[in-house]
Amino acid sequence: MTSLPIIEEQVATTPEEAAPATTRKRRTAEPQERGIISHADRRRPLVQYGLPVIEVLLFIGVVVAGVGPLLWLLKSGLSTSQDILRGPMQLWPSGIQWQNIPNAWNQVQIGSYLGNTAIIAIGSLISTLFVCTTGAFVLSVLRPKWGPVITGAVLATLFLPGVISLVPLYLTILKMPVLGFNLQNTFWAVWLPQAAGAFNILVMKRYFDAIPRELIEAARIDGASNLRLFTALILPMSKPIIGVVALLTVIGSWKDYLWPLLVLPDPKMQPISVALPRVAQTTEISLQMSALFLAVLIPVVLFLVFQKQFLRGVGMSGGIKE
Repeated sequence: MTSLPIIEEQVATTPEEAAPATTRKRRTAEPQERGIISHADRRRPLVQYGLPVIEVLLFIGVVVAGVGPLLWLLKSGLSTSQDILRGPMQLWPSGIQWQNIPNAWNQVQIGSYLGNTAIIAIGSLISTLFVCTTGAFVLSVLRPKWGPVITGAVLATLFLPGVISLVPLYLTILKMPVLGFNLQNTFWAVWLPQAAGAFNILVMKRYFDAIPRELIEAARIDGASNLRLFTALILPMSKPIIGVVALLTVIGSWKDYLWPLLVLPDPKMQPISVALPRVAQTTEISLQMSALFLAVLIPVVLFLVFQKQFLRGVGMSGGIKE
């Protein structure tokens, strides 16, 4: 009778409780995450005080490298031309010239060029999203027999430098096949080539491939058509990657220079990336710096506003977040 409590006590004892006290203490003291510097090294005075200094210096270096050029551009945009030439690193020897920004807006016609850039960016965004989402839907969800051939052909275009396709693409814009239209000096000459981006199609296709096929088959069993499947299931589940492609497309079209220079020779239709080098010959340096700051400020603000969606979409580009 006296052995039963002993047996029950042995059965109720867990392996962690049965372990020695020193072993349990070592397990609780062991860190969950390990780095290249051990805890023993972190106790040394040289590492304990030197590591924070190195981290602060690296942070300052990254901030200077990233924000420094933008701050210098702002400083130059609010300075006189003589101050920029005599002391490019001095802080406003002649005072802050606030009138440079409205003068750049009116004299250099920054507003008109920014409007053209916005039209090009919005049109490129719409055409790119339409082509890459529908193309990825066909290749990933519908999966026709000729799908692997098209995917391989699209992938092969990534290995071709853009300079090689520049001349054939320009000749195509001058005379469209079958239709015979000349798209030069029209925004269509920028929108259509921007839409046919192999990278965006492949990225979107990879994201669509990660969508569980069970959801697609369940929607088909419920009687959903291909259009219904595309608009009600695929697109709502692909908002993160659509946001990434949209942001990259807008920023890419905003800073594009060579192609708009070729297909938009009319100054009234040129974006700001093409117009600023053209007007630099007849504009003061201070107004040029102000115009450059206004041109750079918009994409920077755009990224800062949507950086959460951008980073989330990049992290989810390989699959669907659970």
